[in-house]
Amino acid sequence: MRFTDGLWRLREGVQLFKPEQVYEYSCDGKRLILRSPFQRVEHRGQTLQGPVFEIEISSPFENVIRIRFRHFKGVLEKPPYYEIYQDESFTPDIKETEGSFIFTSGKAKAIIRKNPFGVEFFYEDRFLTKSDLGYAVAPEGRFCLERLHLSVGEMIYGLGERFSAFVKNAQRVVMWNEDAGTISDMTYKNIPFYVSIRKYGVFVNDPGKVDFEIATEHVEKVQFSVKGETLDYFIIAGKDLKEVLERYTLLTGRPELPPAWSFGLWLTTSFTTQYDERTVMEFVDGMRERDIPLHVFHFDCFWMKEFHWVDLEWNRENFPDPEGLLKRLKEKGLKVCVWINPYVSQFSSLFDEGKEKGYFLKKPDGNVWQTDDWQPGMAIIDFTNPEARKWFASKLERLIDMGVDCFKTDFGERIPTDVVYYDGSDPEKMHNYYTYLYNKTVFETLERKLGKGNAVVFARSATAGSQKFPVHWGGDCLASYESMAETLRGGLSLALCGFGFWSHDIGGFEDITTPDLYKRWVAFGLLSSHSRLHGNSMYKVPWNFDEEAVEVLRFFTKLKCKLMPYIFASAVEAHEMGIPVMRPMILEFDDPTCLYLDRQYMLGESLLVAPIFSETGEVTYYLPEGVWTHFLTGERIEGGRWRTEKYDYFGLPLFVRPNSVIPAGSVDDRPDYDYADGVTLNVFEISNKTAHVYNTRDEVELSVKVERRENEIHVEVLKDSGKPWKLLFWNERLEAVEGAETRELEKGTEVVLSFQRAILKTR
Repeated sequence: MRFTDGLWRLREGVQLFKPEQVYEYSCDGKRLILRSPFQRVEHRGQTLQGPVFEIEISSPFENVIRIRFRHFKGVLEKPPYYEIYQDESFTPDIKETEGSFIFTSGKAKAIIRKNPFGVEFFYEDRFLTKSDLGYAVAPEGRFCLERLHLSVGEMIYGLGERFSAFVKNAQRVVMWNEDAGTISDMTYKNIPFYVSIRKYGVFVNDPGKVDFEIATEHVEKVQFSVKGETLDYFIIAGKDLKEVLERYTLLTGRPELPPAWSFGLWLTTSFTTQYDERTVMEFVDGMRERDIPLHVFHFDCFWMKEFHWVDLEWNRENFPDPEGLLKRLKEKGLKVCVWINPYVSQFSSLFDEGKEKGYFLKKPDGNVWQTDDWQPGMAIIDFTNPEARKWFASKLERLIDMGVDCFKTDFGERIPTDVVYYDGSDPEKMHNYYTYLYNKTVFETLERKLGKGNAVVFARSATAGSQKFPVHWGGDCLASYESMAETLRGGLSLALCGFGFWSHDIGGFEDITTPDLYKRWVAFGLLSSHSRLHGNSMYKVPWNFDEEAVEVLRFFTKLKCKLMPYIFASAVEAHEMGIPVMRPMILEFDDPTCLYLDRQYMLGESLLVAPIFSETGEVTYYLPEGVWTHFLTGERIEGGRWRTEKYDYFGLPLFVRPNSVIPAGSVDDRPDYDYADGVTLNVFEISNKTAHVYNTRDEVELSVKVERRENEIHVEVLKDSGKPWKLLFWNERLEAVEGAETRELEKGTEVVLSFQRAILKTR
């Protein structure tokens, strides 16, 4: 929201007040509380008018500084509240000088000037930004606002899964979840967190309608405002953007580790297509007959009877024996997902029970809130009611007992604000926060029934903290290259908000998918953390397109299965550190060219992927400095430059960065196997690297260090799995000095260790 009209004027009807000086303060060792009137107090008469603001500065843990700016304290604060981590044992360092306070948290610090009032933020001695707090009385209401300084050339990223420009400068971004597809500046996943190339992040601790003006109202500032009397935000600092994400996800929550099977290929019925048990089995058997590994089958909305969503009951006309169907799918080695949402049609068998027991959102007059938008007379489950959560969970448990392994948790965005919640929550703030309670309820139900490490959802809506309940997908995209590109932009923006796992509808959801687009999107989809074939009115089985589509899907599905030791290690990093599997280039490279790159990404820390967005097969991409190796061809390319190439449908730019070790498995027909048994450690342009191979229980089984010392390469086994494994040094000719046997191959030199250490000599 804008409060000014250029440099000199306020917008009509706006009054703007700012803290002018520190008039008094208190400190309890952990918090510095400042009181600042809106004007300099030079005589007693000036203490009798105008607002006096309270600014509280604290730190939940090292390198994170919290600012709470408040006007009226008597305003009732209603839930919901984000779940925030606080290290109760941590104490910041607070010092007072003649003209300032210095608040230090680890290597981060805030220097608070007393008169005139001001706050500057630093990491070590590196300037980050400075504050310009304010309080506005406007025709729309009363607002607290902050304007954080932007340095020359500073760029901003994040703020959720946004399909607009990747760099957020010159955009207004409003935190308000919408069911709007991928074609606009609206989004399903609004996250009030952004990162700056100056290596800090800002998290606004408010689940409501936070309004960001990013280099718009003031081109040298990021302004964010909230309606009401309090503004609460965190400055999160680090040596690089990875550290910033680590601390942000420590603050708001790290992703759970999805089960290994979920990284395989998902196939769905699609949405409005006609399907029954025969259709499903034809799809499943067709994939097997064509040697395409399939791992999850998903039933979309019409597994339930039309006009009855959700009653969580199988439509017996199309699926007369659901128990038997699920058993037959399990016998074929498949996991099963079914579609759900939190809306209940008045024709659903759940409606009367939910109404009677008070499990639905209500209108202020006490009646159930209802609409005909989506389902007839539908109500919305009130997840602030603990009994409603238990009730909904019990219905899901029955499906899990039947053989369902996971749920597609669709919707959660169309949450009304003219309602009353069981716990008295603020409806405006619950609009965005609702999805958190919805997905948390479903995810925890799966964990409770199947065990920790076995839960996964396929969620569309999100807010801050939702990253704890993976996986999320990009929503309703069109079947076009433009939509494919905007989908990737959204995923990269979401990744910079701590979401470790992400997917999208391969081939596009809406409109007619061409064979060309399908095959290009398949390559992108199978080189994403999670991979799902899904659409609206089209089946997405490859033989509906052409025979080459079958071969392309087979090729990239098997490639992903082979890469699972590497991908799963990246997943463990997302779970333990908050670093996403799919990473914008700026997360890995301090390279000015990478600041703008939104049509390529890193899969884990070592694999560069540049999807192809053209019918010609032409792609332009950028390689940072160093010697890169194409993973499919072995070609070595000097980086630090742009390249334009053409590829057939079985290729795309898939490059390994220098000094990398890529573990590749011995299995290509499933994602969940013994990764350490027969693994090949592929070594590229090595200087010094340690590779870890995990099992599917998140335990390191094999750990190997590879180090170049002049014309020798030293290999040391730090942890041995006791299973066969080998190294492959790409584009290197080596001979063993001691402790290993070597064999020359077309790609390079294969090495099998005889002992725990080996020395190899380059030729």
